[in-house]
Amino acid sequence: MKEKRKIRSFAKRLTNWIVLVMLVVMGLVSSFIYDASTSIFLDEEGVRHEAILDASVENIRRVISDVYVGTINHVPEIEESLDQPDRLVTLMERVVSKNKRIHSCGISFIADYYPQKGRWFCPYAVRNADGTIEKKQLGGAQFDYLNAPWFTEAIQAQEGFWSKPFFEGNDTITPLVSYLVPIRNRQGKTVAVLGADLSLDWLHDKIAKLDSTVYKTEWVNPSLDEEKGQTKEENLNLKKRLERKQKRYMPHSFIITAEGDYLVHPDQKRILRENYFTYAKVNADTAATYVGRQMIAGKKGYYGIDKDLIIEEIDFEGNSSFIFYAPIEKTNWSMALVVPSFGINLIAGVIGVVLLLLILVGLIVVFLVSRITIKRVAKPLKLLAASAEEVAKGNFDTMLPQIKHNDEIRLLRDSFEDMQHSLTRYINELKTTTASKAAIENELKVAHDIQMAMLPKIYPPYPERDDINIFGSLNPAKDVGGDLFDFYIRDNHLFFCIGDVSGKSVPASLVMAVTRSLFRNISSNMSEPNRIISELNEALAEGNDKNMFVTLFLGVLNLETGIMSYCNAGHDAPLLIGRGVGLLTCDSNLPVGVMSGWNYTLQQASIDSQTTIFLYTDGLSEAEDIQHNQFGYQRIIQVAESLLAAGDHQPFKMINGMTNAVHTFVGKAEQSDDLTMLAIQYIKTNEREEKQTGQS
Repeated sequence: MKEKRKIRSFAKRLTNWIVLVMLVVMGLVSSFIYDASTSIFLDEEGVRHEAILDASVENIRRVISDVYVGTINHVPEIEESLDQPDRLVTLMERVVSKNKRIHSCGISFIADYYPQKGRWFCPYAVRNADGTIEKKQLGGAQFDYLNAPWFTEAIQAQEGFWSKPFFEGNDTITPLVSYLVPIRNRQGKTVAVLGADLSLDWLHDKIAKLDSTVYKTEWVNPSLDEEKGQTKEENLNLKKRLERKQKRYMPHSFIITAEGDYLVHPDQKRILRENYFTYAKVNADTAATYVGRQMIAGKKGYYGIDKDLIIEEIDFEGNSSFIFYAPIEKTNWSMALVVPSFGINLIAGVIGVVLLLLILVGLIVVFLVSRITIKRVAKPLKLLAASAEEVAKGNFDTMLPQIKHNDEIRLLRDSFEDMQHSLTRYINELKTTTASKAAIENELKVAHDIQMAMLPKIYPPYPERDDINIFGSLNPAKDVGGDLFDFYIRDNHLFFCIGDVSGKSVPASLVMAVTRSLFRNISSNMSEPNRIISELNEALAEGNDKNMFVTLFLGVLNLETGIMSYCNAGHDAPLLIGRGVGLLTCDSNLPVGVMSGWNYTLQQASIDSQTTIFLYTDGLSEAEDIQHNQFGYQRIIQVAESLLAAGDHQPFKMINGMTNAVHTFVGKAEQSDDLTMLAIQYIKTNEREEKQTGQS
């Protein structure tokens, strides 16, 4: 008895699937919304910070440009005044007084340019802390500018350039930078270097103001909490917490040189003393190091606005941040804005949490509604399933449940009812069809047996003769086929033929039977192969409405002389296998049955003793493997040569070896055409007599 399977609730499974699909869909939608909103938010932040960065860089560039222009404009007057060395000090004072950003200015001459002034001569003017301008003459053993790298580089330069930042004297707080311009005499020779020193204290103030006004960054003021009565230790701890909080939440700006040295930073201890890459965790794979290399290379970086711009999320100074950077023109500096990602990610996280809660609430509602609705809708299916089970047992008259609603379930119920009526008719028709199919198969088997009976099947066919050895085989692709071969001896002549009827199955087998009968009848009255084939052609061409034809090779071998007369009607040429493997020369003639009145040609060949005539149909040469590669004529030759070399060219061994070779090549591929082969080995009379004499 068949074990009854445990039934799982269709309504429950459908509900679970609906909830699962909604969970996946809503999850994907939520993920898309989250990513889109985060991307939009980042893009907006990117636009804002890029504008801030560009404005700051432009303001810095303007100040740098003012110093550059103010310095360049005095070069012609200085070069005109080279013959008045005492006037050069006044010119330095004028340069400093006209540009408030210039801290000091001086002209450093090459050694002994003015012999009366000594080896070193450097007119110099500097702005003091009270705003007054002091004039000096620098140069000497304590200030040997002649051996300074900046002087050597400027003397060899073709145009002005900005020097590396430096501290002046004992001042290690405010860095300076000089714009150096080569001064040439009337002969075009560089004789001095004009240097205008720019104090970078304004730059630090400008960046600090930017952080405080734009980013609302308020650096710690310890006195604020001392008023509340806190101790110094409590205030120090509070300061450290506020510093950590500021680094986590507050953006800040900095500027580095081409070497990575800090030029401006909220922590002034780093200026010209520490390097960016020290804090970027020097590692070729870190994003911070990559950004630093981009900055010192003079590139601009910003993500989400332009595909050519880049932003990297980095662990910058221990905090996950976004960094925006841009070069400052006319210098080798680069400015960066560091924006901690906590605030940006916090907003995105809030969006994600809200979406998650909405999804959970929606799923609960969908589950409850779906559960109740689907259970009610699926109830008729349960009743219909029980009725279908009875029908499956063979109870075709089982009553089916009534469905009130005109929907798909009603349609299914009506289909089951139609199936009940159809099953009875189908079973009766199946019995009739099965009986008819069995009868057809039996008739095809009989036809196969009749067809095979028409072919020679006793081997050796002439055991009493020692001058001829014959073997043939025919393997039809279907129950009956269209290939044929036949042979018989009359008047000490061997009449033989092999043919292939166009088409397959029953029609081809009928033409095959007719062709074989005509061959026997016609050849019994005439011996010329071309006349026999001509008579066959006329008989088959008459009334050939189906346009069927037969490729045919017909030969007559004189067993006394070894002379073979033959005629080929569109068939594959036989092989002659004896001293070697060769192809029998055959004229081109139409297949039998194509056109009446065709003049078929007669050919002759002398067959050497021990030679095997190997005939075959295209079922051998066109046999295909599973990749549709054909066995081919070349493989037939190769197999024949190998069998000849092994001494296996007797008819039975030849056909058996060729059959094994083609089956190995085809493998598991289905046979697509009839496979027919006929082998005839001839032995001359004198060789037989010599053999018998030797034995006696």
